[in-house]
Amino acid sequence: MIFKAVGDDRPYPDHGLVTPSDWSKVAPQQVRLGDLVTTTSTLNLATLLDSDSTFYGDLFPHVVSWRGTLYLEDGVHRALRTALHHRSVIHARVLEL
Repeated sequence: MIFKAVGDDRPYPDHGLVTPSDWSKVAPQQVRLGDLVTTTSTLNLATLLDSDSTFYGDLFPHVVSWRGTLYLEDGVHRALRTALHHRSVIHARVLEL
């Protein structure tokens, strides 16, 4: 399996970071794909192609660290591409809550 788990919600509290500009203040770091829990179980093209998605905006996926678990909030398309290239580590912005 690529990820630690596939989730379908965001179990952590609202963090207030919405736009790529908000997230740009969080420095990227390396994260193992096998340590991530997704917050969506499907890849929605409408969301992917939205102007606020990391497809157009931020180059790094957005991860929230909460209660010892890393949740992949945005950028599942980048994580999947990384896995398809047989890599197990990705650079992501990790917000500690």
